[in-house]
Amino acid sequence: MSSARELLPVAADEFTRRVHAISPDAWTNDTPDSDWTVRDLVNHLVSEHLWALPLLAGQSMIEVGDRFDGDVVDGDPIAAWDSAIQASLPAWASADDDDSVSLSSGSTQVRRYAEEMLMDLTVHSWDLSRGIGYHDRIDQACVEHVLAYVEANIDGLRAYDGLFGAEVETTSLDPQDRLLALLGRRP
Repeated sequence: MSSARELLPVAADEFTRRVHAISPDAWTNDTPDSDWTVRDLVNHLVSEHLWALPLLAGQSMIEVGDRFDGDVVDGDPIAAWDSAIQASLPAWASADDDDSVSLSSGSTQVRRYAEEMLMDLTVHSWDLSRGIGYHDRIDQACVEHVLAYVEANIDGLRAYDGLFGAEVETTSLDPQDRLLALLGRRP
């Protein structure tokens, strides 16, 4: 089984395809996360990947400061995404899983940070699909990896207030449906 860090380019490609499919009038569409529009969702992931570069280089959140807060996509969200992911992926590729990064939750192994980033890319690819009316099947290897991670860490993940909605009941055996339901989404 591939590591989360090895799957990041696959998940990034899933999200990138969807970003490039956003029509000019879809940026204000709602997503399954009721607090975010399509533009807000893309802004969130651009910010996450802008943060990754300095954090993986050993900077602390204090050193990074607030430079990636707020609106980081300016007038061209697609170009902002492309730029952020093109900088982020090489940093992830050269990172060592056993190194540590300084996150808001404290010192965390790169391995764990990659799991969280893979989860974000995978689940938000589905969110973006729903927001723009795009094909919503996500890469199976990414889904299965994230599902295993979420199932093993659900209590710790739920400790982050507001990160996910309450689990949604599902009878589906499909890994993607199970993952989405665990994280409060209706597949």
